[in-house]
Amino acid sequence: MQTVFHAAKSRGNQNHGWLNANHSFSFANYYDPSRMNFGALRVLNDDVVASGMGFGTHPHSNMEIITLVLKGDLEHKDSMGHSEVIKEGDIQVLSAGTGIEHSEYNKNADRPINLLQLWIFPNKQEVTPRYDQMSIRDLKKENEFYQILSPNPDDAGVWIHQNAWMHLGDFIDNKEQTYTLKDKNNGVYIFMLAGEAKVNKQVLEKRDALGVWETETINFEPNPGAKIFLIEVPLNF
Repeated sequence: MQTVFHAAKSRGNQNHGWLNANHSFSFANYYDPSRMNFGALRVLNDDVVASGMGFGTHPHSNMEIITLVLKGDLEHKDSMGHSEVIKEGDIQVLSAGTGIEHSEYNKNADRPINLLQLWIFPNKQEVTPRYDQMSIRDLKKENEFYQILSPNPDDAGVWIHQNAWMHLGDFIDNKEQTYTLKDKNNGVYIFMLAGEAKVNKQVLEKRDALGVWETETINFEPNPGAKIFLIEVPLNF
C-alpha cells in the first residue's frame, strides 16, 4: 500500500473577497509541481462564494466536472439551455466533451455558500456534452459508505465517462468500516468533510486528505460525527 497525506492547511488558498477558494491541486494562481493531480482527479476545489456573487460565463471541454453543494444553493446556466438551481445536498455532473459554456452564482442573497468542484479527466474525448443533477439525500445511509457516482448510467447516483466512483460516509457511531476498491488498479483520494477518522492508522481531521493506492481494501475508524468523501479514480489513464 502506498499513501500520500495532504493536510488541510497545505492546500493552496486564494481569497478574492467574494470567493475564498482552497485548492487540493494546482489551480489558477496556485501552482505546486508535486500537487498537480491524483491520477485522473485533476481538480478538487473547496469554494466559499459570497452572497449574490459567482463565476461568469466561461468555457470547458473534454473534462468531467462534478459539483457537490455542501451549504446553500448554486444557480447554474449553460449553453445547452439548462437553467437550474443546485441545492444543498445535490450533486451535479457536466460532461463538457466537445465544449460548453456555463456560469455559476450564489443563489442566496443573504449568506455565503460552500461547494466542492472536482474535475476528472475522461476516458472518452469529444463526447456530446451532457448535464445531470440529483439529490444525494435519497441515497444517504448512516454509518456506511454510500455511492453517489460511478461509470454506469444504471448504477446508484450520477455517472461520468471514467472508471471512477464516489462515495460519502456519514457516521454517528465509531463503527469500523472497510472500503473495497472497485478496480484494484485505481487509487482512492480520501477527503474529510467533517470530524475525525483514522484511516490505516493515519489520523485525518476536517479537510485533511489521504491518497491511497496499491491496495484492494482501506480500513476506517471514524469518530462520531465524521463525514468522509471517497474519490476512486484510475491512476493511469
